[in-house]
Amino acid sequence: MAREAIGKCPVCGNETEVTRITCNSCDTVIEGHFKLCKFCKLTNEQRTFLDVFIKCRGNIKEVEKELGVSYPTVKNKLEDVAAALGHKGEPQPEVPGRKKEILDKLNSGEISVEEAIELMKE
Repeated sequence: MAREAIGKCPVCGNETEVTRITCNSCDTVIEGHFKLCKFCKLTNEQRTFLDVFIKCRGNIKEVEKELGVSYPTVKNKLEDVAAALGHKGEPQPEVPGRKKEILDKLNSGEISVEEAIELMKE
């Protein structure tokens, strides 16, 4: 069974590196300091999500069905993967108290869009 190189140290959390590569066919050995690709630094959960996301060609509705999760969960997982790959999201504008509370409930699925619209009118 093939093992994958881990991208982060399980003790301190810093990046790891490969120092030895061996050819399975001719037994050639190359030693040195080799950086892992940025995708190797993703957790298993992040790689699984990314695999499903690509399989669904970025269609969030399909990702929701495949993983059995809500739209906000898919968006959060996508943001998590993007951040792990070094892509910073655009800062979100601050929303005042009551509106933020309503939007948070909408995001978590506690209320529907229609309910959110009605609450915003109040």
